Amino acid sequence: MADIRPPLPVKLIVGILTSLPEILPEAEARLAEAFGAIDARSDLYPFEWTGYYDETMGSPLLRRFVSIRDLVDPSILAEAKVRTNGIEALLASACGAVPRPVNLDPGYLEQSKLVLASAKNFSHRILLAGGVYGEVTLQYRDRGWHSLPWTFPDYGSERYHPFFTSLRARYRAQLEEAGFAVRTPRTPAVSSE
Repeated sequence: MADIRPPLPVKLIVGILTSLPEILPEAEARLAEAFGAIDARSDLYPFEWTGYYDETMGSPLLRRFVSIRDLVDPSILAEAKVRTNGIEALLASACGAVPRPVNLDPGYLEQSKLVLASAKNFSHRILLAGGVYGEVTLQYRDRGWHSLPWTFPDYGSERYHPFFTSLRARYRAQLEEAGFAVRTPRTPAVSSE
């Protein structure tokens, strides 16, 4: 029987999608109020992977990631999704330019994976709490990020991977500072049989 141990804390991240770059400072301020200080911001990336959001969000869309300075327990991910949905609603009520001025996707990064929260269930997602699901979106192994069959194309494209790698290094340094052992768990071999 394996011992049940408390999980290591994780690095909370939020993907921000918008066609209104001028709303980013307000969105980031609201995220900082909800989760704590932001310690890293990615570049603004063009989001050209789908037209799914164009009607409600406008176009062209831009993507940015932010990370929260203080590490958190991974079990807060469902609560983080509820909070980001609230921030989305607040920003939508204050902005008349488009029905949905911002899409906020919370997740977390740990040594071996990047996990995202979703309000949509599917075969590869597991229920976290209160109608919020989690999915492993990227694995970190063999010194790089690897997509899975369900990984969103933008996450799998490697465009964001340098930023995620820098966050992973920051996260590992934070773990060391907090006195945790830093090592990457081995990824089990997958049989093709």
